[in-house]
Amino acid sequence: MLFQTVLHALILGFGLILPVGVQNVYVFNQGASQRTYWQVLPVIVTASLCDTLLIGAAVMGVSLVVFTFSWLQAALYGIGFFFLLYMGWVIWRSKPGAVSSQENSHPRKQILFAASVSLLNPHAILDTVGVIGTNSLHYAGAAKWVFMLTIMLVSWLWFFGLAFAGRLTRKRDTGGRFIAGLNKVSACMIWAVAIYMGLQFW
Repeated sequence: MLFQTVLHALILGFGLILPVGVQNVYVFNQGASQRTYWQVLPVIVTASLCDTLLIGAAVMGVSLVVFTFSWLQAALYGIGFFFLLYMGWVIWRSKPGAVSSQENSHPRKQILFAASVSLLNPHAILDTVGVIGTNSLHYAGAAKWVFMLTIMLVSWLWFFGLAFAGRLTRKRDTGGRFIAGLNKVSACMIWAVAIYMGLQFW
């Protein structure tokens, strides 16, 4: 039973976090743009802590509140539409290696931006609260804690690895062409999600 719980959490965690999104693009680009890996830590830790907060809230029952009120779901879809449109535009226009390097080089600004793309992204909130919260209903007691902690661990490991991948990519992509192309593709995917959320709101 414990093995099945961990396996379920691993598959679900990676399934939710792997798709390209604003949060992933920002962590990757910060890994590619900062001079040392240590300078990316504020972003990694902030993104991981925000995910930990959302996952914990989802497992503890916030999903029941969100999906009980239809107006709250509609509000999240509406806000998410405009938020993702804007973030897609920012990523599309960004220079290789940073979403906004001039505005996000200072640790405090890194933390604020990482928190905003983590906590103010309604699409991420709906995914985390809806999917993880719903799946956690299958478990109780110790199994629920194992399920929650496993998904949290996946999130932490993913962001540390993603920033490291950004650094490796920048070392090989000295001209910045690959990262620039990746930003364009990421922006298009984010806009596609924005359109979906706009249709859900409508």
